[in-house]
Amino acid sequence: MAMLNFVVIRDYNGKPIRNASVVMHPVEKNGKQSRGGLQIKTDADGKASFDGVPYGKLRVQVLATGFQTFGDDYSIDKPTVEITVKMKRPQGQYSIYEDHPEEKKADPDAQAKPK
Repeated sequence: MAMLNFVVIRDYNGKPIRNASVVMHPVEKNGKQSRGGLQIKTDADGKASFDGVPYGKLRVQVLATGFQTFGDDYSIDKPTVEITVKMKRPQGQYSIYEDHPEEKKADPDAQAKPK
């Protein structure tokens, strides 16, 4: 069994995120997450810990109000694992109906096409 220590911080300034939900699911050999799981919350310093995680693959999701959901799989293979999660602000949705001037700069054929 392993001890997991999480630190959840803001991507843009490194400050901790209080009360973020850290959800853990064991992942089976076929790549599917098993039923059940465990949820813990971060404290005022953005930290959360859980002792008693079995060795193997673990899927971690982090949810916090005002931030994009984070998810990744980790291989738990030592007695203590430190995981730092940098949460990002939500991004705007991409629309084909809006101008995207940065794409025109990247596409040299865009300027050569007659209008």
